[in-house]
Amino acid sequence: MARKVTRKTKGVRRQARAQGTSRRVRTARNKGQSIIGRLLSMLPFTEEQLHKAFTFLILAGGLAGLIFVANISGASAVASERIAHVASNAGYEVRRIQPQGVERMNVQTVYERALSQQNLAMTQVDLHGLREELVELPWVRDARVSRQLPDTLVIDIIEREPHAVLQRPDRLMLIDASGVELEPISRANAADYLLIAGPGAQDQVEELTELLDAAPALQNQIKAAEWIGNRRWDLTFNTDQELALPEGQERAAAALISFAQADGVHRLIGGQAASFDMRNAPRMYMNVPGRSEREEVTMGEES
Repeated sequence: MARKVTRKTKGVRRQARAQGTSRRVRTARNKGQSIIGRLLSMLPFTEEQLHKAFTFLILAGGLAGLIFVANISGASAVASERIAHVASNAGYEVRRIQPQGVERMNVQTVYERALSQQNLAMTQVDLHGLREELVELPWVRDARVSRQLPDTLVIDIIEREPHAVLQRPDRLMLIDASGVELEPISRANAADYLLIAGPGAQDQVEELTELLDAAPALQNQIKAAEWIGNRRWDLTFNTDQELALPEGQERAAAALISFAQADGVHRLIGGQAASFDMRNAPRMYMNVPGRSEREEVTMGEES
């Protein structure tokens, strides 16, 4: 007896649905590729730069994997050298140093610190160590070191601001507002800055700034300040007249304010007196050339 063979075939509707699904998949895939292509064309990178960036990401991923394996096997040094070799061959090697923010200091000092990183693979650059070296430079208040692929080391410098001149026994030193010495300065160039003198004066620079801020009208008329006996300040005006202030930050500020008020009324600066003594404020004593005795004035009264 002959066996009847039944062949399974797709129905017409089912086959149509399958073909429709296939077309939609191809259309979606083509559309997705088209969108990706347009997005890539909008990026400000060339195809070669993108290729290098992807290569670096692959290397970084490989490095992470190798470090994990190396920590287990004890071969971290070998893995690091191997990755550095691969990165160098791919063009990721320090060939350029790019300092930024350098205005007053000698930029050559920055290059000298960074030369130790030149020709190293990007994976071997010690960013933290180089930053620590840079902040040791007198002019550098802060620094940031970063990689700019494929071959540039960018060094951003934040410089200290010159504030005054410190008188040393053998030289004049430019200093910042906290008393940090920046570099030697000639006497001719020092004329543009407040001259600070006296043993221990360097540690009192910030306090002196606060003191002078108490009487802003006098600041442009003061050319020098001397720290006396590690206790108090003597100020010298542009007229070479001197003002002796009392001990203590608050008493000195109060005396300086009183002097500024009296000067506004009586024009003491540029007057006959050669010096003013306010160590016993509110009393002030004026030394006038040609007079045998000092003239005593109580601040707030007419002289």
